[in-house]
Amino acid sequence: MTGKGFKRLGELLVESHFITEAQLEDAIKEQKKSGKKLGEVLVELGYISPDVLIQVLEFQLGVPHVKLNNFILNPQLAVYIPEHIAKKYNVVALEKKGDKLLVAMSDPTNIVAIDDIEITSGLKVEPRIATNEEISRAIVQIYSFGEEDTTEIIAGFDDYEYDSGEEPALDELEQMVEDAPIVKLTNHIITQAIQMNASDIHIEPMEREVRVRYRIDGVLNEIMTTPKYTQAALISRIKIIADLDITKRRIPQDGRIAVNVGDMKVDLRVSTLPTVFGEKVVIRLLTKDSSLIKLENLGFSDNNIKKFWDLIETPHGILLVTGPTGSGKSTTLFAAMNYLNSPEKNIITVEDPVEYQLHGINQIQANHKVGLDFANALRSILRQDPDIVMVGEIRDEETARIAVRAALTGHLVLSTLHTNDAASSITRLVDMGIEPYLVASTVIGIVAQRLIRRLCKSCKERYEPSEDERIVLGNLPEDGTYYKPMKCQRCNNTGYKGRVAVHEVLVVDHKVKELIVKGANEAEIKEYCVEQGMTTLLGDGIDKIIQGMTSYEELVRVLV
Repeated sequence: MTGKGFKRLGELLVESHFITEAQLEDAIKEQKKSGKKLGEVLVELGYISPDVLIQVLEFQLGVPHVKLNNFILNPQLAVYIPEHIAKKYNVVALEKKGDKLLVAMSDPTNIVAIDDIEITSGLKVEPRIATNEEISRAIVQIYSFGEEDTTEIIAGFDDYEYDSGEEPALDELEQMVEDAPIVKLTNHIITQAIQMNASDIHIEPMEREVRVRYRIDGVLNEIMTTPKYTQAALISRIKIIADLDITKRRIPQDGRIAVNVGDMKVDLRVSTLPTVFGEKVVIRLLTKDSSLIKLENLGFSDNNIKKFWDLIETPHGILLVTGPTGSGKSTTLFAAMNYLNSPEKNIITVEDPVEYQLHGINQIQANHKVGLDFANALRSILRQDPDIVMVGEIRDEETARIAVRAALTGHLVLSTLHTNDAASSITRLVDMGIEPYLVASTVIGIVAQRLIRRLCKSCKERYEPSEDERIVLGNLPEDGTYYKPMKCQRCNNTGYKGRVAVHEVLVVDHKVKELIVKGANEAEIKEYCVEQGMTTLLGDGIDKIIQGMTSYEELVRVLV
């Protein structure tokens, strides 16, 4: 760190006009008496602020700085740095990257501290600079995390409780969002959601309290309520770490936070919305681990996955995945692209947002503010010599027409639609304004899907279906083994753990093309496809009941 051209801290501060020569001399005299580092002395004397010290040290040492107040600190990383070492050297673990540990330090030149951490953790230390004050506060937050429940964390707000009908002043709010209680509460809400495999966090201001709900396996569960007086600080804290403006409370805002839990990266998409009782915040949790996206993990039956493989290996045409919001459409498309991805193919996507980052695939983030919508992006993509194009969603006639043109000119186009089943996607495209003959000549297949919850393996219980259940599900086999949900700690007392998709794979053959051109309705198209062996969504769900994956109640909730 002290290579050619290295300048001492004092010289840099004087040259940058942060301190005078006289102030430097005073600090050096005080340093000799106290034995402390020069930077620490300059801060104590009030000659520079901690932020200025960090800024100059970053330039001097070439070590990046971090602002810990903007971090979601991960308590699980405490296993790499025991509390006594963290306090001894005033350090805190930020992130684990393979065999490297990113560590915030007030003194990144402390070789003894770095060696000690590397021996203890078994990892290579990459230092980052942070202020003493921020690190000390982070140590308290991390190493006391497991010792307190929500009630104890909220008790820390008593020191600055204000009238729940009033908004705190901005300067008071700025102080509150950096205090330990609100940081702990925010971290607790987010890390608990990640640990419980939630897909969304809802923070909802009510008249007299703030409700926190997690969407787990597609169903919202109330996790906790916090007092009304925590509302402003909690929401402002989230807005700060998502890089949003805490002074704007009456307009919606969108932001993002990156969190690392162990070796897993989680992207948090933050959306705020003004309501009668304050700003509601919804945080969507997106796991960046694309290695989990494999076709064989999506719940396709043997028959359906063979059809799907044949469709995605077709050199040109439009393949649609359809279903309501939250039915796993994007995951299916990404699994298909993972399967198709190779150095010989040019795959380009346009998404809103980019949910998974896939190596070897060119991904475009739609940006409506600058006019980069799906249609405009798709036009540009077609000039990039693509083999396979993925469009996040066909929302309008313009996007649909460009997708049709791409399919007609030799490209495989993957996209999604919001329809209830496979056959209705055809009438949806016609309703958008696409001529039936163009739909017939370009669409090669449609996959409709839903996500249903899996029964918890630890507590599911055998039972005999009632006569009504057998009638609704079409005469279940008499000799089958059927299960119902119970409750246990492993499934958070829901009876379910994880989800699996049910599918309906419609292959557009010559007869379906004829039906489309003749203007057949969706019922006629569906009837023909079922005669040819297509398994409906309900049929695939019944198969999963017979296999013991899910329950009658869950299938009825989602499909009937």
